[in-house]
Amino acid sequence: MGDVLAGIQATWEFTSDSVHIRFERGHRTPRLFSALRERRIPHEALASVALSPGKRGTVVLHARPRPGADPLMAAAAGQLKEECDPYRLVLPADREDAAVYYRDALRAVLPADAARPAVRYVVAAPGSPIAFKAHDGRASFDGRYVDFRWSRTGASSTKWKAGDQSFAVGELSGVEWRTPESLDGYLRLLRRVPEPSPPAGAAKDPAAVVFGVRSGSVHESLPFAAAVLESVQRSGPAPALALSTARRDPADIAERIRHLGELRDAGLVTDEEFTSKKTELLAEL
Repeated sequence: MGDVLAGIQATWEFTSDSVHIRFERGHRTPRLFSALRERRIPHEALASVALSPGKRGTVVLHARPRPGADPLMAAAAGQLKEECDPYRLVLPADREDAAVYYRDALRAVLPADAARPAVRYVVAAPGSPIAFKAHDGRASFDGRYVDFRWSRTGASSTKWKAGDQSFAVGELSGVEWRTPESLDGYLRLLRRVPEPSPPAGAAKDPAAVVFGVRSGSVHESLPFAAAVLESVQRSGPAPALALSTARRDPADIAERIRHLGELRDAGLVTDEEFTSKKTELLAEL
């Protein structure tokens, strides 16, 4: 290919082996897009491509990544709002013919195993070093270590007693990210060797930082989670996880399932994704 399709908030360039997405910068562009700037999506990362009517005289070209192909979407776990999905290209309705052409062109180059999860990440995560400010501390990642430095005003007494934390990537099995747009958003590091008695809540867990009204925003904390996930996968044979495999408090599991139900009702998670994640959570009991 090699052609370019310019949308309202992004431009897609079609090459022989990938789609190169460049996001526009402006006050109407989601801050996540501005933070990502650009992404290269290999054809092998794609599961499907669809075209549908959009809002207010637009059409939407929507590529869906295979599960396990993109660390950003793995970390998001279905929690992104529709308008923040980096795989959606919104176009004026008069560009529909061009959108149909590129939809069909992409469908023709989908991998033979597009319906199956990818065995590894093939889309690059945002690079390190990377950092963001949470409600109870500051999180930073240099590519090898994740560091949490607690805030005097926001951190719990439990975290103060534990002291600032540093985690080598090799110690981790994954990341759990709950969107800051929920009432109890957080980022939790999952260890390869789980704690025997993990804290029930992120506010008391030294391996987690809690988001606040003006801290841990999606455009800051989600790229951070993706960068850690990608490094975790590179560091060892075990697959990087987006949910904990440690046994959890039943009340915490119930709250997670309730939250997933709300995401499903809002259209952010499909029935299939809800059922799959619910099964995973119940298995932790």
